[in-house]
This record gives sequence, C-alpha cells and structure tokens, in this order.
Amino acid sequence: MTQKVLKVGSSMAVTLPKKSLQELGIKIGDEVRVDVDFKKQRVIVEPANKIDPELLEWTDGFIKKYRLALEALARK
Repeated sequence: MTQKVLKVGSSMAVTLPKKSLQELGIKIGDEVRVDVDFKKQRVIVEPANKIDPELLEWTDGFIKKYRLALEALARK
C-alpha cells in the first residue's frame, strides 16, 4: 500500500488504513511502538503491548523446568 505524508500542524503524519489497524488489533487511543530501521529505510509500527514470542517461549521453558521450585517458593 502507498500512503502520502500529510502535514499536521508543524509535524508530519501518515494515516494507516482501518483494515490494517483492525488486523493488528490497534484501536483509537491505543499506544503503539514506532521503530526505525535506518539500514532498510523502514518505519515499523506495532502495538506497544506486544510481547516478544522468543521471551514467551523462554519463560514457558523456565516454568516447566523449575515448576516444583517455583511452587515451593510461592508457598513460603
């Protein structure tokens, strides 16, 4: 998709299509994270609450490995 850069006051903005926002689960008022990849000249917009899948996988493995110890700690 191609979008135009618009002037908003003294700033610039790019609008995002409603369908794209719905697919990302972003609603008006939500916080988003904006990253710039200078090497590839890209701007990346994603929900601010997005959790890294690698972190989730690591956490799941940690819990499985140390479940008994974690449960014992929780009882103290």
